[in-house]
Order: sequence, then C-alpha cells, then structure tokens
Amino acid sequence: MNSDLWNTLAARRHVALRRLQAPGPDDAALARMMDAAAQAPDHGCLLPWRFVLVPPERRDDLGAVFEEALAQRDPTADDAARASARAKALHAPCLLVAVFVDAPGTAIPVEEKLVSLGCALQNVLLAAQALGFASGLASGGALDAPAMRRLLALDAHERAVCFIGIGTGEPKKTPRVRPQPGQFFTSL
Repeated sequence: MNSDLWNTLAARRHVALRRLQAPGPDDAALARMMDAAAQAPDHGCLLPWRFVLVPPERRDDLGAVFEEALAQRDPTADDAARASARAKALHAPCLLVAVFVDAPGTAIPVEEKLVSLGCALQNVLLAAQALGFASGLASGGALDAPAMRRLLALDAHERAVCFIGIGTGEPKKTPRVRPQPGQFFTSL
C-alpha cells in the first residue's frame, strides 16, 4: 500500500478561494494536474468534461461577468455589492472552471458522465495536494449567467459546474470529522 496516497488523501482540505495566495502552480504543475484529471473513469471514452483556465489577464472580464450576473439577480445591488462581486474574480492565483459536457446522441447516462466529472475534479484536487498546493471549489449563480456562457464559449450541451482555485494557503477551519466506513458501507 502506498503511504503517500493515504497521506495525500488525509491531508486534502478545502481552502476558500479568497484565502488562496501566490504562488500558484506553474505550467508544469498545472499540466500534471490535468494529467491526473485524464485518469478519471470515462465510460464510452466521451470526455464528458473539460477545464478552462482563467488567466490573470482575463480576470477583469470574469469580474465583469460576476457583476453583471449579480445585477441580473438583484437589480438593487449597491456599489459595494457590485465591487465585491467583481473582486471574486481576483481570488486564487490559479483559477479553473470545470465544464460538464453532455454531448447529445450518446447512450451513456448523464449520471455516469457527472460521476466522471466528479472523479476528474477529485483527481485535480488530489494532484494539487500532492504537489504542495492548497485548493478549493466554489460555485454560485453566475455560473449559469448568459455572460458566463459567452465568456467560456460554452456550447449548448455544456454547463459550467464550479470554479477550482489553486494556490498556497492553509485552511482556517479545523478539519471536519470524516465519516467512518460503518456510516456509509454495508453489504447485502
């Protein structure tokens, strides 16, 4: 049994994107994380997911999308709320978007495709941990906004699922109590 794997699994914790600091992964480390994602199970070899990097030079565009999405959800949002929405785009030195790809005309059930995406996400998080980085996931109403779909160039059969932030940082909360196998494992 590889103790490095068990140590990585046990050490992985969510770190809020706003708490992630530089340095983030370089190109080589990010490539390793994407290699890890590629190991996810994929019934039918459909590749029902992809990841989109939001580089620093496009963070202002993402911030504008966050602000626009907020204004659509809450037209009475004040300037402070709009600025806060815009600032979310600056969280985490490395920011990815996980995209679910549900290509039409396949016999593979949508649930299996979503499981594949979840496995790819977990592999990215574990690879980040193994490479010495902290990470976290974030979602929100902006993911479904028309402006987000345009920014990410999503096709009709694609959906942005969550953001993945990767950087340096420590979790602020104490580790949560993990369930014991007896709580979720049974036999017929």
